[in-house]
Amino acid sequence: MNAPFQNSGKPPLQVLIAAPRGFCAGVDRAIEIVERALERYGAPVYVRHEIVHNRYVVDELKAKGAVFVEELDQVPDGVPVVFSAHGVPKSVPAEAENRGLDYLDATCPLVSKVHRQAERQIEAGRHIVFIGHKGHPEVIGTFGQVSEGGMTLVETLADVAALDFPADARLAFLTQTTLSVDDTAAIVAALRARFPQIVGPKAEDICYATSNRQAAVKRIAPECDLVLVIGAPNSSNSLRLVEVAERCGTEARLIQRGSDIDPAWLDGVGTIGVTAGASAPEALVREVVDRLAEWRAVEEHTLVTAEEKMIFKLPRQLVD
Repeated sequence: MNAPFQNSGKPPLQVLIAAPRGFCAGVDRAIEIVERALERYGAPVYVRHEIVHNRYVVDELKAKGAVFVEELDQVPDGVPVVFSAHGVPKSVPAEAENRGLDYLDATCPLVSKVHRQAERQIEAGRHIVFIGHKGHPEVIGTFGQVSEGGMTLVETLADVAALDFPADARLAFLTQTTLSVDDTAAIVAALRARFPQIVGPKAEDICYATSNRQAAVKRIAPECDLVLVIGAPNSSNSLRLVEVAERCGTEARLIQRGSDIDPAWLDGVGTIGVTAGASAPEALVREVVDRLAEWRAVEEHTLVTAEEKMIFKLPRQLVD
C-alpha cells in the first residue's frame, strides 16, 4: 500500500512497513481457541499463562471474560482452561485430567512438532542438546516432555564450548521456534563441529513465521534510519527482530504501543521502518503509523518479502 504525502506543513517521513509482520497462524489459532471457548462455554474461561505475549491481546480477551493465571491451582473446579500457544510440560494436562478439568490445548502445532521430536530422540537413546532461552515458556514446555536429565540447554557458542559429553555420546539437537535464524545456524555449526555424530531435525525447527519476519526486517532495515518493532518485552521473536535490525547497522527500538514513541527519536530521521512480532495485532501497526503522522507527513510503503497462507486446525472440541 502506498499513501501520498499528507499534511504538507509537516516535515516528510517515509515509513517502510515490513511484510510479513504481526500475527502468525499459531497466534491466530490460539486467540480463536480462547474466543470460541468463551462463546461455547461462557465466561469465565481460564487461560494458563498469557495466551500469547502481547498485553493488548491479553487485555482484549480479559474484557471478553478470559481469566489469566500462572498455574492450574488457581483454576476453580468446573470451568474450562486453555493452555497457551507456547506449550506446557506433560505434567500440566496430567494435573488437569486428575482434577477433572476440561482443557483446550492452544500449543502452536509447530511447537508440538518439537515436543514429538524430543520424545522420539529420547526413545532412540539420545541425549538432547536444546538451543533456546532459559526460562522461556516454550523451553519449559519442551523440557517437560521428557524425563529430567534428558536434555541440556545451550544459549550461546560459549555454552557449546563448555559441553563435556564424551566423543562417542549419542546426541541430538532441537531448537526453540522463535530464535535468531543466524545465531542458531552458528550454534548448530558449532555443535556439529564438536560432535559430528549429533543428529538434527529433518526440517528447520525455527518456525516459518519467525524466519519470514526476520527476512523482512533484513530487507527494510538497510534503507531506514530507525526501525520500530511492535512487540512485548517478553516476546522472544520480537526481541530477535530488534537484534536483526541492529545487525544491519540500523538503530531499532522495541515498543508496545504508539504511545511509547518519543518524538525526539525522529530527529534527523527521514525513513523509518515498522514491523511487528508474531503476537502483535495489525491494529497496533496502524496505531503506530497514525502516531507518526501526528508529527510528520507520512509516506507509507509496504515491502513484501513473502506470502503466508498457513492455517492450523482448531481442537476438535471447538469444531461443530
